[in-house]
Amino acid sequence: MRTIAIVAGGNSSEYPVSVRSARGVANALEGKYETYIITIKGTDWFWEDKKGRIFRIDKNDFTLVLDDQRIRFDAAFISIHGDPGENGPLQGYFDMTGIPYTSCNAFVSALTFNKQACKLYLNEYGIPMTGGLLLRKGQQYDASAIVKQTGLPCFVKPNASGSSFGVTKVKESGEFAEALEKAFAEGDEVLVESFMKGTEVACGVVKTKQRKIVMPVTEIVPKKEFFDYEAKYTEGFSEEITPARLPEEVTARIQELSSEIYDILGCRGIVRVDFIVTGDGPQFLEINTIPGMTEESIIPRQAAVSGISQTDLYSMVIENLF
Repeated sequence: MRTIAIVAGGNSSEYPVSVRSARGVANALEGKYETYIITIKGTDWFWEDKKGRIFRIDKNDFTLVLDDQRIRFDAAFISIHGDPGENGPLQGYFDMTGIPYTSCNAFVSALTFNKQACKLYLNEYGIPMTGGLLLRKGQQYDASAIVKQTGLPCFVKPNASGSSFGVTKVKESGEFAEALEKAFAEGDEVLVESFMKGTEVACGVVKTKQRKIVMPVTEIVPKKEFFDYEAKYTEGFSEEITPARLPEEVTARIQELSSEIYDILGCRGIVRVDFIVTGDGPQFLEINTIPGMTEESIIPRQAAVSGISQTDLYSMVIENLF
């Protein structure tokens, strides 16, 4: 039986979501692999046993040091949303230590986590999307000029963050300063994007040497202003409809674009691509290379509609490493 480290935690606001995702993965893989949930919190990397005892990871070779033995892992299932598991550092570390892992490589992870850089990259390939303005902490800005360019309402969001932390839908110019402060609390760069009127959708993609799966499209109907953290993870605050209530040709186009984006970027493992469907068709929003795997998350639900169990989904990407 292979021994798998399910790596959770991280250094961002998404820490609790990551821990829940890791538990979901561990439950799905129970009996098929010997799994250890390895929590990363800053420089503290550890495993906690059922008695609450803490055992730490030797970062020289990513081994788990127990009282009477040293556990060596066959692979790592990365379940960290945000830094350092979704933006590249952890992937670089695993490359150096020779540990196979389930996500995109360090470059692709860094590129996709930077929303503006990813959009500029994909724009060169003709992927449809709306433009955005990048602001850096400490930079002087003219709110009226920005609003004139993007229009109102607009979205102010951290350029490198997930789970909609720090995102504000700005309806009036006077709300801009507070929205920026909220977004900058999550990082040093902020993206300002024009509001797109339409239907938000998401499409999961997983490709291995044996299988290529483009999931059914999910339609997201938030019961708040937009699909924020509360709407994503609180029961009753959003409706996620799979398959989406869209014409067949629109659904097919979303799936085609999702698969194309996966290939253009050189993704690995399980990803989720988000769009807004406007009168001009699907417009790319962002890509999540470590999507949530909680009970409320979109990917597990899409897999279920596809007739794929979570056990098969996760083991598929693990076995692809060997």
